Amino acid sequence: MSASAPSIVLPRPFLKWAGGKTRLIGQYQPYFPEKFTTYYEPFLGGGAVFFYLAQQHHSLQAVLTDINPELINAYRCVRDQVEDLIELLLEHASEHSKDNQEYYYSMRSRSYNTDTEKAARLIYLNKTCYNGLYRENSKGQFNVPMGRYKNPNICQVDLLRSVSSLLAPAQIEVRKFDEILNFASTSEDFVYFDPPYYPISATSNFTAYSRDNFKESEQIKLRDIFVELAKRGVKVMLSNSNCDFIKELYSDSQAFKRIPLPQLIEISASRGINSKSSKRGKVKELLICSV
Repeated sequence: MSASAPSIVLPRPFLKWAGGKTRLIGQYQPYFPEKFTTYYEPFLGGGAVFFYLAQQHHSLQAVLTDINPELINAYRCVRDQVEDLIELLLEHASEHSKDNQEYYYSMRSRSYNTDTEKAARLIYLNKTCYNGLYRENSKGQFNVPMGRYKNPNICQVDLLRSVSSLLAPAQIEVRKFDEILNFASTSEDFVYFDPPYYPISATSNFTAYSRDNFKESEQIKLRDIFVELAKRGVKVMLSNSNCDFIKELYSDSQAFKRIPLPQLIEISASRGINSKSSKRGKVKELLICSV
């Protein structure tokens, strides 16, 4: 009997990330533009929208950016040094134990010099920390406690290789979101913004996924960038909280002078990050489109 063919693992996010969009792609899909040449994602995070679009548009030119240098380093190492990264992750997997937290906390406090070691550390912590939550303290140090996973999948070899191939032609850089104005300029460009969401309550204020908070003034600045891109003819989409503040920002006719107001679509999403399971569940978010 001949050996069965190896299973093909389709590219998808290799990191768990707060606010990840994997489960929302089906609701987003009707609103993606049909034609564009270059895709920009200035708040990369888990990259679910990129992974979907790159498989639908095989000649896609992608520019993937984020303010978080640890995150960008991980993407670049998956793209450029995946076999070395896999080797290091297998070592982490062999050392990790759910019954002994010493290894996790030693890794959490440890620093490395090489890019692949830094990337392997980030992926290991992401797969084993509480809820896959990325959070830094005021000193920029990862400070999430260990999760309670029986058998975390620390090294997904086939997935990492598949993702590496898909990322091969992508440009991956550390950039602030406002730098998008230096690049996206025509109707051939499509920009998707997935910023830290505006908090809808005092207990939902998860805007600080890095040491740099995303304040109300930053939300206004992002709206103004959305407007400028739309004026240039760039196709723009943005996700955010379904709240009065965000609705008012993107329904302001004074801000959107001489261009149509964007479409505001309610999306049903699952709230996954809360210390109390009773407070997790379905919530409404906004998808804001000028495409």
